[in-house]
Amino acid sequence: MQFTLNNGLVIPAVGFGTYKASGEAMSLAVDAGYRYFDTAEFYGNEGMLGEVLRKSGLRREDYMIASKVWKEHLGYSATLEAFSRTLEALGTNYIDVYLIHWPRPDLVREDWRELDRETWRAMEELYSAGKIRALGLSNFLPNHAENIIEVCRVMPAIAQLEFHAGHMQACAVRYYRERKIQVQAWSPIGRGRVLGDELIRELAAKYGVSPVQVCLAFCLAEGVMSLPKASSRERLRENLEALSLRLEGEDVMCLENMPPLGWSGEHPDRERVKIV
Repeated sequence: MQFTLNNGLVIPAVGFGTYKASGEAMSLAVDAGYRYFDTAEFYGNEGMLGEVLRKSGLRREDYMIASKVWKEHLGYSATLEAFSRTLEALGTNYIDVYLIHWPRPDLVREDWRELDRETWRAMEELYSAGKIRALGLSNFLPNHAENIIEVCRVMPAIAQLEFHAGHMQACAVRYYRERKIQVQAWSPIGRGRVLGDELIRELAAKYGVSPVQVCLAFCLAEGVMSLPKASSRERLRENLEALSLRLEGEDVMCLENMPPLGWSGEHPDRERVKIV
């Protein structure tokens, strides 16, 4: 299963989230068949990921890398410098997807709107130069995204949000859908917090799958790409096998209407950044 972005780029429906991932887990993900790897300057593991991919034997065109500019490096010049460091760390000459990681440097600075627009201008230049294949936003709610969409030359192709059963961010997802911007889910299983929910466990028993697979299949039913994390060979394969699970419509509706559950507490206008 794949998704086609608003600029025509085709991406897998499930990727591998590398936050706090070890080199061994990255290698196992490659072996399991993952071909989309989500990293970030803030994670401090771009170099490790680059080394794993170089040693994998895969051609550069056979996999996709997404990375992000951190909130401390917003602005035109700072973004260009951050992107250059990312390219060097990954050992590549282009990035498939590049996102602004967080919309505000902090809750005090009032110039965040200008910083975001200048960051986007730098990213647009890199996109036009062929250094980035698709641009995106991470943790941007509609009030943050609109600031960029009002003036951009290149529309965002991806919006990465915390998204899972029990925390669907319906307003933000609707906003992005209306603008044909692909939503990606970080924390598609609520960092494990939703796996013990009675409904999810009942559905797992009904379909003969794991609670994790129910959560990932739910993302796909909602048209949302997921970025699960795993460190074992079994879990990595299990996550990819969720691609073949089709939930019945009534079950999807039940999951859509779950009570609030599993929110990380991260919010760009209220902070508490542990981040993904």
